[in-house]
Amino acid sequence: MGGDKEENRWPPWLKPLLKEHFFVQCKFHADSHKSECNMYCLDCMNGALCSLCLSHHHDHRAIQIRRSSYHDVIRVNEIQKYLDISCVQTYIINSAKVVFLNERPQPRPGKGVTNTCQVCDRSLLDSFRFCSLGCKEFLKIRRHSPEKKGAVSESEDSYSSSRNTSSFTPSTPPRTGLNFRSAKRRKGTPHRSPMGGLLLEI
Repeated sequence: MGGDKEENRWPPWLKPLLKEHFFVQCKFHADSHKSECNMYCLDCMNGALCSLCLSHHHDHRAIQIRRSSYHDVIRVNEIQKYLDISCVQTYIINSAKVVFLNERPQPRPGKGVTNTCQVCDRSLLDSFRFCSLGCKEFLKIRRHSPEKKGAVSESEDSYSSSRNTSSFTPSTPPRTGLNFRSAKRRKGTPHRSPMGGLLLEI
């Protein structure tokens, strides 16, 4: 039991890494032509770093983030030394195998798709379950939360708010006198939301 819990524990640096903004100018080395922040120190977890910042992280575990179609990726041979990336779909970009850091929402699966990401429903090859590191860790948070079933843990809620997605249903606006009277006349038809809850049209 304890071994299973240990196996499913995610490292403390992963959540900050997934929320970090890369490829911005370094505020400490703005005058350098090497000031683009595309590095991250897993030991310090102090934000995105440029190549010049690495001189202060000697012998630390530093990884390089790359870009593909405006999305952050990391090479498999770098990240798999520190993280279990099984079941995360890999891609070949510039002759190197990579994984995406975060989800890339897809409006709807293409025709003939038989397998999708268990978190964001992006189309996948049959041998994978997740489209990104973020989706895999998000599912771990949800499955191993100590909260009661149906409740949202603090970790899950925090990660959810950081993911740029439109799949969440907006909150119901406050009732005015007009729509309150309308609600009393007729109850709305229940509809199932994308997240499995029931919504009522007011």
